[in-house]
Amino acid sequence: MGDTTTVPDFAEEFARAASSFAELDEVLWNPISMAAVGRSHPQFDERVLDACCGDGASALPTAELVGVGGHVDAVDRAETMIALARERAGERMPQLHLHVGDVTEWKPGDYDLVQCVLGIFSFPDIEAGTRHLIERARPGGRVMVTVWARGALEPLPELLVAALPDERRAELDTDELQAPTVEHAETPGTLAHWLTELGLVDVRAEQVQRHLDLTPDVAWLLVLGTGFRAIVSGLEDAELDGVRERFLAALAEREVAAVDLSTLIAVGRRPEAE
Repeated sequence: MGDTTTVPDFAEEFARAASSFAELDEVLWNPISMAAVGRSHPQFDERVLDACCGDGASALPTAELVGVGGHVDAVDRAETMIALARERAGERMPQLHLHVGDVTEWKPGDYDLVQCVLGIFSFPDIEAGTRHLIERARPGGRVMVTVWARGALEPLPELLVAALPDERRAELDTDELQAPTVEHAETPGTLAHWLTELGLVDVRAEQVQRHLDLTPDVAWLLVLGTGFRAIVSGLEDAELDGVRERFLAALAEREVAAVDLSTLIAVGRRPEAE
């Protein structure tokens, strides 16, 4: 259960792609995060851990909802992402505390709410990392996890890998370069079951449907501003230009006019102490 199908160096590539990542806020990260926060329901004065916070798409609205009497620890491994989140927050949210760090080693606990939006894919061991997040919630506290739904982002990974130079493509394990989903947790039912096995109770999960119309600029931005950037990382400029040309031509040939951005959002509780 700890295995994933994702791109390599997922979190590190987000750090390298900070500016492109931020350009996707309006069309990708913000709507997905708002849907997630709408289901995790941060409450006034609550203590919240926002894991793998990126540039703050879920942490900032959460901080607004808990108010100045609340406390939000937003943690991300990438210093560049934390810098973007700090810039977005400004000085208006003293309740928001931004940290550069590995959330799978985060020690403080007793949070009323622990949430992670599209972040568990970056964990070296997804099962162990998710269990660690669950244990950061207080007994009776809520845990919210958002992951990609089955079929999300397809066929982008396939077409991107096919557009690579032959030498680079031969270096990759293409079986592992699919849309990032959690193995055996790609539907609401299987995600709820998996989180229950990891220790949550009263888990509710649902699929939130979303599609994004693709222009050539948006399609390429999805490559440069997500974990898919790892697939093209290290290519020379001329090689990267060739990949872009072939990738966009393949999208046009396949008449891919939109991409599925559907997510699964699950919310459960840590059991009360006996």
